[in-house]
Amino acid sequence: MSSVIIARDEATLEPAEFATIASVLHECSGIRLNEGNGRLVVSRLSRRLRELGLNGFAEYARLVTDPGQREERYRMVLALTTNTTRFFREPEHFEILAAELLPVLAVRAASGHQARLWSAGCSSGEEAWSLAAVVLEGFSNAAKCGLRILATDIDREVLERAETGIYPEEAASMIPPARRAVMFEPAPDRPGFLSIRPALRALVTFRYMNFVEPWPVQGPFDAILCRNVAIYMDEATQRALWCGLERVLDEGGYLFLGHSERLGPGFEHALELCGKTSFRRPANRRGGTLQGS
Repeated sequence: MSSVIIARDEATLEPAEFATIASVLHECSGIRLNEGNGRLVVSRLSRRLRELGLNGFAEYARLVTDPGQREERYRMVLALTTNTTRFFREPEHFEILAAELLPVLAVRAASGHQARLWSAGCSSGEEAWSLAAVVLEGFSNAAKCGLRILATDIDREVLERAETGIYPEEAASMIPPARRAVMFEPAPDRPGFLSIRPALRALVTFRYMNFVEPWPVQGPFDAILCRNVAIYMDEATQRALWCGLERVLDEGGYLFLGHSERLGPGFEHALELCGKTSFRRPANRRGGTLQGS
């Protein structure tokens, strides 16, 4: 990798500095940068260097490798990751949930089953609220029956926005009017913005979680949406993630990945393909059989 210079007012990124930053990012998040990502590092971190009053990436590399600089490493991870989402992204997954899983959960609720769904990597909340809307459409008394949705992300700032549940009207422009009415009400004192309705809020809890740290969840979950989270992780980290999700997925539960993600070999005995990047654990196959790399 040659030195990277983006603009006259931005610092030069030398190969050794890039390697240090990439190593720290991988250790903290499981995300792997390749040599072609030098320009991204410069564009995403140059502003942070200016805020800290640093003279260049050499000083920043020393900073993020300081054991006492955990907060700066966290800020670096956030700067180098992307939060791209929208309501009902990859709609086939929600269609499978509505047609196949929710009728089963409604029946099981009569015998006391309290369903658990997980939006793993929820970003600013659109996925979790979409999931809640689909749940209420097919299982109107879900909250009374104890159904709950856990929504987690590595970015505490976007989690705060997600929990607020307020979005510009254009974010909901592609949602059919009937569903939009179920999901939103006008945001108080914020013209041009919509607020998630209380019925949906009652189902969802937002929590911080980093997949490369000890998991604060145990399951089992009836459905897990972990979509477009692992695409920048290396193979070993991806496999550890898939194994962890497989272990907390209940019998008959569904796992949904992003359309550009693949489970890889070794999972065919625990999960069966039931749609595009959609997997189901048959009722006679229990979790915990796979080990991460």
